[in-house]
Amino acid sequence: MKNVPLADVDHADRAVLPIGTDYPPGHVLDWHEHRRAQFLYGATGVMIVDTAEGTWTVPPERAVLIPAATRHRVHMLGVSTRSLYIEPDAVPWWPVTCTVVDVSALLRELLLVAVGFEIDYGLSGREGAIAALLLHEIAERAPLPFHVGIPASADLARLCRAYLAAPDAGVTNAAWAARTAMSERAFTRRFRSEAGDSPAVWRARARLLAAVPLLRTASVSEVGGRLGYASPAAFTAAFTRTFGLPPSRFAASRQGVGRSRNS
Repeated sequence: MKNVPLADVDHADRAVLPIGTDYPPGHVLDWHEHRRAQFLYGATGVMIVDTAEGTWTVPPERAVLIPAATRHRVHMLGVSTRSLYIEPDAVPWWPVTCTVVDVSALLRELLLVAVGFEIDYGLSGREGAIAALLLHEIAERAPLPFHVGIPASADLARLCRAYLAAPDAGVTNAAWAARTAMSERAFTRRFRSEAGDSPAVWRARARLLAAVPLLRTASVSEVGGRLGYASPAAFTAAFTRTFGLPPSRFAASRQGVGRSRNS
């Protein structure tokens, strides 16, 4: 199924509903939730998924697993998706929080085939076998670390979300502490207890996450400079250390290289 609202087919007696959707550039799916679990694969572009607990950046040709009944928002940056909406009872192993995962060549091909299914696709033949194999392949995916947590406190959450929208290497712990009317020491202790990292470590990771969508349209050196790194080598080293892949894997020069059938 292509470009079909989930609400129109959610009633279907199928554990797995494959839907492909093309979004205009910069489209935002505002806060919502699904009764089903969702496997959201970006065949093109970058997705940024927000929940109350954190932000997940999904690079091109990766996916995010979204638990059932999880309120979330998605920013679509040049994205064409291939989603699976899955009955929770069919995936008791599904993660309890959003999780970014790699997508194998086999899983990608299965997704591209599945979005051509009709709503009442057959369960006993080829289509049913593909739907079952999709779940086996998803269960084998390893998580990727493209995520930062958001503190539960409203004031700290505001600081973090504002920083994610406009990361600035010049921001200091003292500046953040002043905005919350706390001493720097007390602020740092409280932030670490809620976010699991010091404010400086959190901001460094947030800047690196911000690099992923920027790399769609800019070079590694341009993105590194924009995010406050002294050199492309310093940016590359930090990015690779954090995410296990060099930023060149997501750079503008690599975009558009994907298969034409993904568009």
